[in-house]
Amino acid sequence: MKNEREVALLKQLILSRKTDEIKRILSRLHPADIAEILEEVKGENKKVFFELLDLEKATEVLEELEPEERIPYIESIPEMHLVKILENMSVDEIIDLLQKLPDEKVEKLMAKLPQEHQQELKSLIKLAQDSAGGIMTTDYVYLYDNITVEEAIEDVRKFGREAETIYYLYVVDKEKHLLGVLSLRELIAAPRNKRIAEIMHKKVVSVRVDEDQEKVAKLISKYSLLAIPVVDAENRILGIVTVDDALEVLEEETTEDIHKLAGITPEDDILLTTNILGAVKKRLPWLVVCLFGDLVSGVVIDGYSAVLESVMAVAFFIPVLMATAGNVGTQSLALSVRGLATGEISIKNVMRFLIGETFAGMFVGISCGAIIAAVAALWQKDFHLSLVVGASMSIAIVISAFIGVLIPLIFYKMKVDPAVASGPFITTIIDVTALLIYFALTVTFLGIQKTVGFGRF
Repeated sequence: MKNEREVALLKQLILSRKTDEIKRILSRLHPADIAEILEEVKGENKKVFFELLDLEKATEVLEELEPEERIPYIESIPEMHLVKILENMSVDEIIDLLQKLPDEKVEKLMAKLPQEHQQELKSLIKLAQDSAGGIMTTDYVYLYDNITVEEAIEDVRKFGREAETIYYLYVVDKEKHLLGVLSLRELIAAPRNKRIAEIMHKKVVSVRVDEDQEKVAKLISKYSLLAIPVVDAENRILGIVTVDDALEVLEEETTEDIHKLAGITPEDDILLTTNILGAVKKRLPWLVVCLFGDLVSGVVIDGYSAVLESVMAVAFFIPVLMATAGNVGTQSLALSVRGLATGEISIKNVMRFLIGETFAGMFVGISCGAIIAAVAALWQKDFHLSLVVGASMSIAIVISAFIGVLIPLIFYKMKVDPAVASGPFITTIIDVTALLIYFALTVTFLGIQKTVGFGRF
């Protein structure tokens, strides 16, 4: 955790350009703390601050920043110095960075990297950004199956320094086909004369290079792994995805789903909108959908205008009825979307979840219906109206709970993202349904003779 006094002192030292003192403080701070401090340093001082870091520390600090946050620093660093930093960065972090830079900038940087790095990076950049190949690193340790434990330990000493993690050691043949895996602990504890093939685990959880990154993160979580190997169609190991990358993926996917549920188009920079036009483009489409949905509700109310004229008190309960039904539908929607995203809802248990959520909606509906009926009776002194309001609330909530689960499941089955499509769609359906139930019960039980007329809109 960064020391607040040191942060204040650093800001003061930057302003006075006391570089030796700044370097002394930076040398004892963790890269994550330095990255956090960088966010608080303003304007041109950011560049001055960053240039005071040595090569190794600068690399570590860059890796702590989000890919988008790195770009201002990348653009201010002299090209030769930047190339040295890139050579020190892990491959997956380089890929994340290069995918955010303009093509011409990428080409210039790539041309200055060693030839072997160029070939590797070019092949990885072609992979989809949201696939296993797009988030994997090629900095891992592998062992040949026919060497001894003693030879393997020597290889780990030799190559482990460059690896992202050395806790898992992957066993391959001469063509790099993935044969097995063992932990560093198992390697150290094994007899020195044993062959790696004798002590390795042959059943390896792995993913294909084109596998969706969210599924990769779920596998790492499911099997409690620190890393998972990425293989091609011939089961040749290409790299690994580590648990820290998986956590970043889960955070991104969760944030994306929350934005979608709010009817906002997910973008990498959506958290802090600095472009007003960009914000409008992200939010306007789904707000328009909701607008027309609300107009449909207006058409329903217009069709039953004679009912409202006959019993004005009916109008008093429309807002609470629509809002409560909408809230229940949103709750069911959130549970459904999350269940689909995490894999908790599957073909095997979908009916149980649907029935369970509907019954939960029924109990909630009866409770809320009884409360609003009592309020209506005390407020309006009309027993029949209170029954209509209470029954409408109960039925609307049950249907809302059912719809809140069913619609995302239908979209999921149709291969449409349930998070982005369900929110505005469900809001419209629930509002219209709640109104139709309310007015239908009002006409039926309050004895209002009315031929409902639509189409004047």
